[in-house]
Amino acid sequence: MAEEIVYRDDVTVELIKSSASDADVIWAARVSTAGEKSMEEIGEDPSRSAGLINYLARERHGSPFEHTSMTFFISAPIFVFREFMRHRIASYNEESGRYRELRPVFYIPSRSRKLLQVGKTGSYTFEDGTQAQFELSIAAMKTAYIAAYESYQKMLEAGIAREVARVVLPVATYSSMYVSMNARALMNFLSLRTSREGSHFPSYPQREIEMVAEKMEAEFATLMPITYGAFEKSGRIAP
Repeated sequence: MAEEIVYRDDVTVELIKSSASDADVIWAARVSTAGEKSMEEIGEDPSRSAGLINYLARERHGSPFEHTSMTFFISAPIFVFREFMRHRIASYNEESGRYRELRPVFYIPSRSRKLLQVGKTGSYTFEDGTQAQFELSIAAMKTAYIAAYESYQKMLEAGIAREVARVVLPVATYSSMYVSMNARALMNFLSLRTSREGSHFPSYPQREIEMVAEKMEAEFATLMPITYGAFEKSGRIAP
């Protein structure tokens, strides 16, 4: 029996495990001048060396930030993952529509989602739509999702392979994946996929991937507060 269709306007981001702290950056950096004595820094209070972390971020000496690891579980529309995987500085494992029947969970924007693109390519802004435009968008999306899911179910019931039947589903279908990256890679991702005043290089991400990035950023800020502060001070440029 087919599942009831679910509509979501949010994303899920959970930090599953991590080996990431400001102290990791310090001992990795100190090996260049202290050699084996840098191991004495392991477990030391990183606040004593906050200046070093700020220096590394400011001067873009990035490799010490790579000696960290964070693994996130993310649930979001497939089109978000396709943007995410443009970042070839992470490891990904996504659920497969070849091996399991995909659930009927589809994305619809919240009322706060800006609908109108105003201006020319490369020089435009997004602005709020009217209530009528919002209602039209939601109705059109739901109509398409229902038709696609019904077609998917008919193909499965006829014995057609999941890997074939899935082609009728839209990129607004929710998927899930694990993504692992180090702090340097995450800062690069955040610099491109969030829009912040004060960024040295302004970025204009699609709102849905920015929703994911914002949740990842909150976890990063908690895990590595000194590194995160240095990232902010340097204009959100990845070292």
